Amino acid sequence: MDRLERAAGAVIGSAVGDALGAPFEFGPAGAFSARFPAPGAGEMRAGGGWEAGEATDDTQMAVHVAESLLERGGLDLPDVFARFQRWAADDPKDIGVQTEDVLSRGLPWDQAADAHYRSSHRAAGNGALMRAASSAVYFARDGRQVTMQAGRRLAALTHGDPAAWEGTAIFHELVRLALDGADPPTALPEILATVQPEHRERYAVVLDPAWHPSRATEFNGAVWPCLGSAVWAVRTTSDFEDALRAAIDLGGDTDTVAAVTGGLAGAVYGLGAIPSRWTESLHVPLPGSGGRVLRLPDLLDLARRLLEWVPAQDGPVG
Repeated sequence: MDRLERAAGAVIGSAVGDALGAPFEFGPAGAFSARFPAPGAGEMRAGGGWEAGEATDDTQMAVHVAESLLERGGLDLPDVFARFQRWAADDPKDIGVQTEDVLSRGLPWDQAADAHYRSSHRAAGNGALMRAASSAVYFARDGRQVTMQAGRRLAALTHGDPAAWEGTAIFHELVRLALDGADPPTALPEILATVQPEHRERYAVVLDPAWHPSRATEFNGAVWPCLGSAVWAVRTTSDFEDALRAAIDLGGDTDTVAAVTGGLAGAVYGLGAIPSRWTESLHVPLPGSGGRVLRLPDLLDLARRLLEWVPAQDGPVG
């Protein structure tokens, strides 16, 4: 399987997981399999205010990150933040409470998330992790240190708690390894050794092979169980479809857990493993971008450009 197949799998897989899980958000465990006990038509359905195949804020923000990286020729953090602000001001259907607060504070890009964290003392949600598939593909060629640090810096735009930075960094590295054809979960001990010491033990718990999402101590809207659940879903299944089904059947924050799972599983199994019945109606409205709506061909082109980017000489570094 070539690298482009895996990169497209990561980008499309994350969007598919997002759209597939959205109608089940905050529902009970097992709801997806109860409604669809066997694979078949109708799984990509409308519900919860979402059209069939409509991606949520998870994918919308991932696309804005991707387009900034490509158009600016690198990591331009003020530009990413400005795109997030335009998106938030254009009345998206869904936006996280924390993210909305950060983006609407009227503070500079390098102060808003920290101000939120200092005032609320709660900023370890999964809202940075959910949008990381596109940036993971972009930075993958640069190796472990660069790709993990990029994940941290992007997460810090909206999440002031370093726990959210570390979770995004781990996901970036898992996708990088998958794009290289490796088995990402087997590298977790090495990855955890690079995590900031004060956060290492907590991630080691949720990423342990013996951990099950039922043992989570927080709702899966938090970064730790969200990432742990995604790794569990990929580790305990043998194909993309079963990984997504397992993720959504956990209930709770189903769109984001499935988006993270889909990004990782897509990188592992490739685009060809994603059922076409899940991609046919896939579409990504883009608030803050002139009313554009991206569909499968657009996302495929985006994945290709993320993978094949050429570093700009003295380009933006944020």
